[in-house]
Amino acid sequence: MDLYEYQARDLFEAHGVPVLAGIVAETPEEARKAAEKLAQPLVVVKAQVKTGGRGKAGGVKLARSPQEAREKAEEILGMDIKGHIVHRVLVAAGADIASEYYFSILLDRSNRRHLAMCSKEGGMEIEQLAKERPEALAKVPLPVTGIDEDVARKILAQAGFEDEELIEKAVPVLEGLWDVYQGEDATLVEVNPLVSSEEGEIIALDGKVTLDDNARFRQPAHEKLVDKRTEDPLEAKAKEKGLNYVHLEGQVGIIGNGAGLVMSTLDVVAYAGEEYGVKPANFLDIGGGASAQVMADGLDVILGDPQVKSVFVNVFGGITACDQVASGIVKAIEMLGDKATKPLVVRLDGNAVAAGRKILEDANLEQVTMVETMDAGAAQAAKLAAGC
Repeated sequence: MDLYEYQARDLFEAHGVPVLAGIVAETPEEARKAAEKLAQPLVVVKAQVKTGGRGKAGGVKLARSPQEAREKAEEILGMDIKGHIVHRVLVAAGADIASEYYFSILLDRSNRRHLAMCSKEGGMEIEQLAKERPEALAKVPLPVTGIDEDVARKILAQAGFEDEELIEKAVPVLEGLWDVYQGEDATLVEVNPLVSSEEGEIIALDGKVTLDDNARFRQPAHEKLVDKRTEDPLEAKAKEKGLNYVHLEGQVGIIGNGAGLVMSTLDVVAYAGEEYGVKPANFLDIGGGASAQVMADGLDVILGDPQVKSVFVNVFGGITACDQVASGIVKAIEMLGDKATKPLVVRLDGNAVAAGRKILEDANLEQVTMVETMDAGAAQAAKLAAGC
């Protein structure tokens, strides 16, 4: 889960990382009151969206009075920045910046390690820096113990920091950012820019944090960080039901057992759909337990998508045999009643396939079409979704 800047700022502050004072506002008047409360000669009004490029899009503006903060907020709220609508702004105190740096900690999945990246050249897009001047970006694999004073000094040295007074002030900041990363079960903690003020203080001016959803059982407080207003309602519904579901922009709903099989099904549906102008509508892996309730929950989520015109159920019987899956489909359709009116194409293979097919034949459900192969199923589902 990606956090908004103000949420990252709050986590930084909670872990002792220096940040500037800031107040979130959802209306222009709230922005005016926030600037008044901060009582600073200069504030920055920043759009809160989970994407980059806010400044270039006009989502970051300076204000020199509470009234001007109100006006800037009015300009920013409601903006569309790369498909993200601005619902709130962060009104933050301004800073006298002497220098800008870059620092991040991330999960390097390909090498199965934590990685710190640091540069004396902050403020610009890190992808651009890495491409144009890779030598300016230090990449330091971290030990399992993370960042302590010695490791922080090593990172700063590799990034080219030489001023001892600056290093002394930066070391505890890097240690604090590791505390955020480890303590909050994050997969990314990024500060761009990390700044040195005219007074010589090190401040995390802008932060980005990505939390590991798989660690939510350890982090109950993270639930309050979820923005219900922007969360996909179908994905939220699937999450409540414990389903492994990803919403896509297509017309053919997909249910399968096993991530590999579902990915393959997505591919064949996309290929078959080219002829009819339709695409996969979702990823849904019901795993090994294709009970009636699991199948009903999966169909309920998929059929709740108004874009879905047909559903392809592609199951290979293993631990859960095909006859159990077929019984689950029949009971699920009974449970859903009028909700299950869209056509279902079902392909069963593997353990107890003959028994499974017979159960569906005997049920004689008008919305169910059985096929023998995945390719045939994809083609039929695509055809039905296109209304052919």
